[in-house]
Amino acid sequence: MTSRTLHPRALLATGAGLAVTAALTLTGAGPAGAQPPAGAAPLADSTTVSPAGHYFAATLNGKATFKIGAVTVTCKVSTSQPTAGGGDDNNRIPAAPGNHNDAGPVGSPINAPTYSSCTTSQMGVTATVTTSGAWAVSMQYGTPSTATLTVPSGGLVARTSGLASCTATAAPTAPAQIASTFTNGEPSTLTVTNASVPVKVVGGFGCPTAATSSVFNAVYDVTDATDPSSQITVTS
Repeated sequence: MTSRTLHPRALLATGAGLAVTAALTLTGAGPAGAQPPAGAAPLADSTTVSPAGHYFAATLNGKATFKIGAVTVTCKVSTSQPTAGGGDDNNRIPAAPGNHNDAGPVGSPINAPTYSSCTTSQMGVTATVTTSGAWAVSMQYGTPSTATLTVPSGGLVARTSGLASCTATAAPTAPAQIASTFTNGEPSTLTVTNASVPVKVVGGFGCPTAATSSVFNAVYDVTDATDPSSQITVTS
């Protein structure tokens, strides 16, 4: 269930089950004095993610739920961690000046979040959630600040067994984005609320095969893996 993440260099946190994942971008003021052409969308706020060059981790706070049709998969453990020993840019804030964007988000590739201790809302049915592929996250300053988690095509698969044997694949034909809210704090948090992600479900009796999307909810603590005394922040 691990894998590379999202690299639109442009916490992680981390996603999941059948829906991870969503996209958030806040529009607002651009560089001082800059004005978009008539009829164009407003410029996005400037964004700075700090500390520049530091690695970060995203750890589930509470539980992650993925609702597909009438079935809900709940996972109690989920995390996206930097690659052991470093050596790549996954789960790493870009070094300066790449950690700042005058008019838009700042992105990083991340290692695919892992999920475990998963159950379902159906009696006699157990679940496992696996992830793979190149995941990524981008942060956008605003009111509130947001984070967009990119799930690669087929990058999250939930399987059930027992009385119902089903396979649900998130982002089945193309990458999908999960929108979330980023809040600075000690630790900072990434909150996914009712994010909808395309899904394809196959299986027999008891499987929600008519469902075409899943709804994801989760809260992740985003922490500084380079300096635990520091906080990951999103500012203008």
